[in-house]
Amino acid sequence: MRATYYYIVSALLLIIYGTQVCPYLDTLSLTTLSVVISIWLLFFLIIRHSCYRIFVLNHSDLFKRQFIYDMSFFILAGIALTIFNMFFFNFPIGSGAKLFFGCVTMGFFASSDLSMSLEYDLVQSVEEKNIHKLTNKFLSLTIKFAIVAIVLSIVASGVLILVIYHDLQWIKDVPASEIKEASHGVIIEIVFVIGVLLVLTSKLVFSYTRNLRFYFERQTEVLKEVEQGKLDGHIPVTTNDEFGIIANYTNHMIEGLKNRTEELSKTQDVTIISLASLAETRDNDTGTHIIRTQHYVKALANNLKDHPKFKKDLDEKSIDLIYKSAPLHDIGKVGIPDDILLKPGKLTDEEFEIMKNHPAYGRDSLKKAEDMLGENSFLRFAQEIAYSHHEKWDGTGYPEGLKGESIPVSGRLMAISDVYDALISKRVYKKAFNHEKARDIIVEGKGKHFDPDIVECFLKIERVFIKIAENNKDI
Repeated sequence: MRATYYYIVSALLLIIYGTQVCPYLDTLSLTTLSVVISIWLLFFLIIRHSCYRIFVLNHSDLFKRQFIYDMSFFILAGIALTIFNMFFFNFPIGSGAKLFFGCVTMGFFASSDLSMSLEYDLVQSVEEKNIHKLTNKFLSLTIKFAIVAIVLSIVASGVLILVIYHDLQWIKDVPASEIKEASHGVIIEIVFVIGVLLVLTSKLVFSYTRNLRFYFERQTEVLKEVEQGKLDGHIPVTTNDEFGIIANYTNHMIEGLKNRTEELSKTQDVTIISLASLAETRDNDTGTHIIRTQHYVKALANNLKDHPKFKKDLDEKSIDLIYKSAPLHDIGKVGIPDDILLKPGKLTDEEFEIMKNHPAYGRDSLKKAEDMLGENSFLRFAQEIAYSHHEKWDGTGYPEGLKGESIPVSGRLMAISDVYDALISKRVYKKAFNHEKARDIIVEGKGKHFDPDIVECFLKIERVFIKIAENNKDI
């Protein structure tokens, strides 16, 4: 449609232009001139549409091919019009040269705008398909500007010279009494030509700035995302100039940061599991306990994230951090003496008081890590879970006797997950309970040991808990 529009505009302007620069064309009737120009441009437009996919879309260097392709048809149209007029109307080659120059001028504007339009469309396509590689040979932006500026100067000067020359030749034959009126006509004609050139030039400028604005906006948007820790964005690379190089290097930088971040994240996850497993080796619990409780917590959090009471605390990032830090809930047990930690029977009151110190030990060790690393949201959640997962909803828990919603959400989630897994697991001092028995104990603790809303969520997804336990059985 855009190409068709340019061919129609070109036909109209060439008809007006031809009568103003060539006295031979001026001898033809307006109808004859219009039919000749329109038929030839329509002929080349049809061929242009028919071969477009073969000669442009099936090649990698689209913009260059687009420009050359459309420019070629306007050049051919100029040649065809020149030859046709020479044979059918006996016009001299000079007349054809003026019409040829007009076709080349319109071809330059049309080809430039069509290639930039293709670039814009391709940018959208590249963005959707997530293709971000620099494929074209480098061509400096300054060279592009220089070429366009020189061509525009030549085109504008050439058209004005031809129009003014024709008018000077014409005004010589005007009677003295009509000179003033003729001069006004010449001025109006020149103003019209300048206006047309300005409109066409402005159209090119608009198309270029539209593409440029997209690149700047996308570059800024992606860099803002990087600053916020989001490393999934990329900048479409479709130009072979400095902007393409900048976009290409930016994409490489983001990819490098993403790979490095993923590597650090994996290292962090492995370190967490290693530390948690090390703590478990000193306990009666098994290594799969930390895996199961981790998944219980995540299942609860995902089902509570839209609950009005939990929405502000359980966004996607928080859920992920709680999930990753859950294995460290009993890290403080490394500070408990073996004779108490590994005792097969019930602890005495004095021994239990010592055992109740493990949440504080866990928090303090994680706090030391945070002091060295600086403020860290992951360590904040790990401290919350380690310190508060033995608190109870009615305030009878430890170490601080927190009550109700004063207990962190992460600690409340961990509490029910930890108790459930302890109930269904075999220990030296007890047999494993089945799910129904564990569920009854959890329900009995609703509003006492556990947050009532979390208990309701547990009942809603109890089949998920059963499946997690089955998939992560003790070895």
